[in-house]
Order: sequence, then structure tokens, then C-alpha cells
Amino acid sequence: MDEDKIQEQRREHDEAATRQRAAILGVTYLDTRTIETELPLAEGVLSVEQMYKGRIVPLSRGTEDAPFRFGITTQTPQSLVDSMRREYNDRGDNIQFGMISGSGFKALMNRYDPPKEIIYDDIEIAREGDSDTLASVSQTLNSVGTDRVFDYLIDQADKLGASDIHIENQRTNIRVRMRVDGALHQVAELDKDRYRVIMGALGSRANISAAATAPQSGHMQKDITTDTGTHLLNLRVETIPTMYGQDAVLRLFNFDESLLQLDRLNIPDRQRKEIDEVISHPRGMVLMVGPTGSGKSTTLYSMINALNTQDRKIITLEDPIEYGISGVSQIPIDTAGGASFADGLRSVLRLDPDIVMIGEIRDADAARTAIQASITGHLVLSSFHANTTSAAFSRMIDLIGQNPIFSSAIRLVIAQRLVRKLADNKEEYEPDDATRKWVRDVLSDLPESYDKPDLDSFKLWKAVPNEQNPFGYKGRTVIMEQMVVNDEIQKFLRGDITEFHTETVEATAKSTGMATLLQVGVLAALRGETTLEEINRVI
Repeated sequence: MDEDKIQEQRREHDEAATRQRAAILGVTYLDTRTIETELPLAEGVLSVEQMYKGRIVPLSRGTEDAPFRFGITTQTPQSLVDSMRREYNDRGDNIQFGMISGSGFKALMNRYDPPKEIIYDDIEIAREGDSDTLASVSQTLNSVGTDRVFDYLIDQADKLGASDIHIENQRTNIRVRMRVDGALHQVAELDKDRYRVIMGALGSRANISAAATAPQSGHMQKDITTDTGTHLLNLRVETIPTMYGQDAVLRLFNFDESLLQLDRLNIPDRQRKEIDEVISHPRGMVLMVGPTGSGKSTTLYSMINALNTQDRKIITLEDPIEYGISGVSQIPIDTAGGASFADGLRSVLRLDPDIVMIGEIRDADAARTAIQASITGHLVLSSFHANTTSAAFSRMIDLIGQNPIFSSAIRLVIAQRLVRKLADNKEEYEPDDATRKWVRDVLSDLPESYDKPDLDSFKLWKAVPNEQNPFGYKGRTVIMEQMVVNDEIQKFLRGDITEFHTETVEATAKSTGMATLLQVGVLAALRGETTLEEINRVI
């Protein structure tokens, strides 16, 4: 059905509902469809503000022989109708009211108050203490038309390269913050009346309730048009009730399949070879660990893309699906609705996949099913919540106990973080003695397979803010701790070593060639890719 037909049906439904309401209230019903474009405007009878506030529109100015005629809607207060009737009668004028539909009111108001084409300034991220920029952005956002404020906010977040938008209710206003390159920045304070507009848009587009008293999850998509073309933006929406209303976080996933490439992740050669070697095998398990927002999904999708060939069957189980990849069977798992990754995995294994990606292992049932799949001829990729690779082993053993099958299934665990990259105008400096000593201590047991820099004469770099990069950083780079599961690590998993803790697993892994997250991060700072401050902030 074409768009015009759909609009026509919606209008007919609106008119029928208004006709029925008018009959119940004993008010004359007016169908304005035949007069909306030709009706002479009764200028000067009411101000535009009065029309919007009272949901009332003048239809004709009164004369000696004809009354003043007004169109009212189902939202027009009866008190306003009564007071206007008294006022006009007292001065000797006749007045009549007819009920018009909401669509008719909007069409007539577009003539009394034609929409203005306004180009709003782009949002700028304020530096710390820069209250002028904050005030300017707040003023811009508060002036954006109610029908555009939500779209404008998303467009601007995409333009800034933000990974998420935080909308937070406070007592007197709404705080808007955006996470850019992993760091949260306040961008504006909105008037409280914008809350209804934003929640209304979220409710209709992300299928959530604006009146809910429990946390909600939703999903929406938006086409973003820029100077270089159009791209699809996926948004994951999470809301939670707070003291002053529902706070919302919108996570932005800029869908561009061509960007999901291992080559684009700037993984050091040694670690990239370990990944390539493990995922080239037809079976086994690879776990990605790290906190929310550390890029686990992007790395997993990039691995899937690398493996996505005509001779392989790849199935993913996700909650929700964040990127769509051609050639891959992606299955949404509605865990909020009672579905589970374990049940989904048992079902898809009957489809004879070569590779299975599980969005997240959350319980013992999913862990055991994934392990079983990985030893029966499938390559299983999954994410798991833990801070480090050794902590992931401890958590997994807490879930399923020390398990010989797990020891032969798991082949690689990657702990990941994203750190901000220095912009090109970075500045080199000589570190002080305390910093030199700290760097030497961190890298003292760096495995020999890594190229250790000269720890006596190294330099560091610092961020230099400018107009283009107000914080001196541009983009992010991945920091990975990779534990290849060898015979020594398998002893912990089989139960050969009955008592162990995270530190002993990490020490064993380091003795067999693993560099920790902190060590990999410090090496990146010594290469001038980032700063020690950024490494300490994230790791």
C-alpha cells in the first residue's frame, strides 16, 4: 500500500473518532478536509500562542450577519469555551464552536504558524570548566522544535562519533552527556518539558513504555544522511526509573560492514598471528572478556567476517543483534522474554554449523552447552564478563567446576580494552624518575617474545588540545591481553592443580609468554599511540 493511501486511512480514522466524540459531547462536528487549504485566515482574532495553548483555531471573523466561528478539539478545555462564550456575548457578538479533528487542527495551524526552516548549530563538546559552550549548546537544544529534538540529538551524536547518549533526569533539568572515544562529556542541560518529547519518541520508536516502573530494553534504527551519503545507525536503548523520571542510555552502533575487519583493529603482529592461528582450526572455543563498551562485539564480528566464506555455515545467537552481516544466519535471543542462549544453541547445532557465535555466556547451562559444541567439531566464539583472562578462568570454574572437557575445549581467551589514541599534534616529553621506575617495574617480566624498548632512555607523549580535537585525542585503539591455553594452563582446568586463584593462573600464563593488559598498554604508550594517563584511566 502506498504512503498516500496509508495517510488517507489514518485521516479517515481520526475524523470518525472525532465525529463520535462530538456526538457524545453534543457539539457540532466539522470536517475541515475540504476547506483546510482554501479557508481565508481570520487573522488577529487569537494569537498563535493562544491557539496552541487552547487547541482552538479561528475559522471565520464575525460580522453583523454572521457569528465568530472557532474549531475546537477534544483537548480544548471546556472552561475556555465557556469563558469565550461569555466574553463574546457580553460585547454583543455571536460565537459558534465546532469540533475538528487533531489532523485538521494541525493542518490549519500550519497555515497560521508556517513551519520555519531553521539550521541549528552543530553541538560542540565543552572542555572542562568551559561553561560558555555548555550554555550555548543547551540553548540550541532547547530551541530545536519539539518534533525534531530527538532526531537532532541522534544526528549530532553520530556526527561527533559518540558511542552512547546518556539522558539523565535531575530535579530541575535534564542532563545530556555523550561518550566520545570512551570518555563521558556533558553537552547540555535541557528544560524539564523536553523529557516528555524525548520519552515519547523513544516509546514509539524503541517499543518501550514512557510510564514503566521497571527497567526496559529496546532497539531502533535511524538512517543518517551526511555530506558523504547515507548510513544506517542501530541504537540499543536501555531505560531505568529514577527519582525524577526514567533515565535512558542510547548505545549507537554505526552499521558499516566494511569496517568490521581484523586488519582495521590495529592489533600488534604477534597477537594477530595468535588469533589467526586459533580461528583457522575447525573446532575449539575462543572467549572475549572485558567490561561493557570495551569493543568485544566489534572484535567478535570482525573474526566472523574473516571466517565468512562460501564453504562455511556460520550461525550467531545474539541479544540483541547489533550488526547485520551478509552470509551469516543471525538469531535473536529474547532473554527478557524467557529464551536462553543454551536452548538456542542446542537448537542451532542441529543445523550443522561450522562456526557458532554466542553473544554472551551468562550461566552454567550456556557454558556447558558451548563447551560441548566446541569439542564436537564446531568453532565457538563468545563473550564473557570478566576483567582479565585469568579472572575469566576463575569465573568459568565457579560456574561449571574444574572440568577436563573445558580444558580441551578452550583455546584462546582475549581480555580487551579501548583506549583513546593521541592526535597527530601530540607532544614528546621526558618522563620524571618516578615514572621511569614505574614503567621499568611494569615491564620487568615482559615475555622475551615481545620487543622490550630501551627502559633507560625512553620518551613519552602527551595530548595537545586544539580546535579540531579539544582533548588532544582522536579515535580509539584496542589493547589486548591474550592467553593461549597451553598444557600448563590446562592443569588448572583439569583439576591437576586443586587449589588456585587468579594470581597463580596469571603468573603461569606470563611465564609461558603472555603479556598483561597493563604491559600491552604501557608498550602502546611508549610507541606514542596513547598516554600513560589514558592507560591508567582505562586499565
